[in-house]
Amino acid sequence: MVRLILASQSPARTKLLAEAGIRHSVLVSDVDEDAVQARYGVTDPHDTALLLARAKAEAVAALPEAEGALVLGCDSVFEFDGEAHGKPYTAAVARERMLRMSGNAGVLHTGHWLVDCRDTEPDDGADPGTGATLGTVASAEVSFLEMDAAEIDAYIATGEPLHCAGSFTIDGLGGAFIRKVDGDPHAVVGLSVSTLRGLLAQAQVRITDLWPAA
Repeated sequence: MVRLILASQSPARTKLLAEAGIRHSVLVSDVDEDAVQARYGVTDPHDTALLLARAKAEAVAALPEAEGALVLGCDSVFEFDGEAHGKPYTAAVARERMLRMSGNAGVLHTGHWLVDCRDTEPDDGADPGTGATLGTVASAEVSFLEMDAAEIDAYIATGEPLHCAGSFTIDGLGGAFIRKVDGDPHAVVGLSVSTLRGLLAQAQVRITDLWPAA
């Protein structure tokens, strides 16, 4: 049986996989995102999302628990006015960003990286692994409604935007402020199921292999 490990502690990502009927377990990496970016000097939001997704996937793939599984790492970066916006962490940063985002649009980049940790020459009759380590980015443009200062402060007070790329969610309270999405809406949640399907295919796995047995 094919096993998929999600290298992310994001409740939204694991909920999305569960609702799509995709069997998986969660194993969180201890990647220091700031250290990874400092090491490679990546500033482009698209490339940053892919770099961090790869770092998370490869960190978990190196653990003994990942043996025989496929490991998926994901990371999201919001691009606004040519700048990369990760998690704001503080209310002041979130407020400054959301005031600028009000009535405007930006692009949410979600990097996906898949590592095939299955044995390439199994002796137990299991399907062989490919040794693949590959990734791609799914992006979507997000357009925001006008938000007044009181709404922004009330949203920040909930704590929701402080630990989300770009200071917003689409599948939570922040969805009230999103006018439209051009592109894969799942990418805005933080994991594109169709992108995962493509990566699995390159590792010679069908996404249906991860559906619950009938």
